[in-house]
Amino acid sequence: MTKKMIAVLLFLAMSAAGCRASSGSLQTDLEKIQLPPGFSIHIYSDRVPGARSMTLGAKGTLFVGTRREGKVYALVDSNHDGRADRVYVIASGLFMPNGVAFRNGSLYVAEVNRVIRFDHIESRLTDPPKPVVVNDHFPDKTWHGWKFIRFGPDGELYVPVGAPCNVCLVHDPFGTIMRMKPDGSDLQVYARGVRNSVGFDWNPATKVLWFTDNGRDNLGDNVPPDELNRAPAPGMNFGFPYCHGGDIPDPKYGKGHPCKDFTPPAMKLGPHVASLGMRFYTGRMFPREYDGCIFIAEHGSWNRTVPIGYRVAAVFLEGTKAVRKEIFAGGWLQHGQSWGRPVDVQQLPDGSLLVSDDKGGAIYRITYRAPKTKSGGTSG
Repeated sequence: MTKKMIAVLLFLAMSAAGCRASSGSLQTDLEKIQLPPGFSIHIYSDRVPGARSMTLGAKGTLFVGTRREGKVYALVDSNHDGRADRVYVIASGLFMPNGVAFRNGSLYVAEVNRVIRFDHIESRLTDPPKPVVVNDHFPDKTWHGWKFIRFGPDGELYVPVGAPCNVCLVHDPFGTIMRMKPDGSDLQVYARGVRNSVGFDWNPATKVLWFTDNGRDNLGDNVPPDELNRAPAPGMNFGFPYCHGGDIPDPKYGKGHPCKDFTPPAMKLGPHVASLGMRFYTGRMFPREYDGCIFIAEHGSWNRTVPIGYRVAAVFLEGTKAVRKEIFAGGWLQHGQSWGRPVDVQQLPDGSLLVSDDKGGAIYRITYRAPKTKSGGTSG
């Protein structure tokens, strides 16, 4: 068995390990999460093994994809108490169905090699319809083959196709973010030089696409960084496999391909933190300083000497520039050991923020209430 195969198996084992036997032990661990003053976190559901990417239905149903489990879940908070009281399995036996997106009453699910659709799904949670194949022209390579999908402001479905390797020369469609019409037609490349994006969103003010990208491995503990990228127009190239982090030539493929030829990241994120799901915050529950910031789920390093990540970060913007990154929610990593791994974030209509955890098999909900002042009022 090669070193690469061992590394991949170790990574998958870490992702799958540690599902909780009881909500009590998970709640105890959740008390270790550090948040800014006024914020709190609780269990939204602990019945979602392998919880990965999330999307909301028109009626408030939370849909959650998985990877190794091959299932798609639907969660309903029927009594509106901030916790899901009903959990449905609406599909099983799928091929790494990580990505989920909702449009016009239909749930779109991304498997490795295809995108499928479940029509009128919110009225059929107990009796899901058979899926309709939207597009089955994607590669079946499993290395970085799981997908995050979302509909953009242009009404098209964006689908990334990761590089089938740690680092290698790639040709379309590998190493890209693609887009297509909702019926699966007109599949085109939107961005190239993207190693493995598992999260993106559009700036609500400018309608510009921003996305996370995972840096290559085996260059050391501290290089290269993960990336937060900005793609205002189709046709941009972000450097993979020739350049990493905007200014690090690849030792094998970088010769003859200077980093200046590619679009640099909007911000360098931590090395090997595995930056995945991201959302612009548009709610009104959190303090105004979070208006328009980007929340990013950092799944956590799997091959770094000292582990990092395992947290939710907040990136703050000034105009079109990312200017500052802070740790918003940390504590899934304790003394070098993780009890959970954040994968995605999803804002609820009330402005609270959901966080999925594929290791804990859970969804958490982060809320805010202004701290009381000494006079008995609230600050902020």
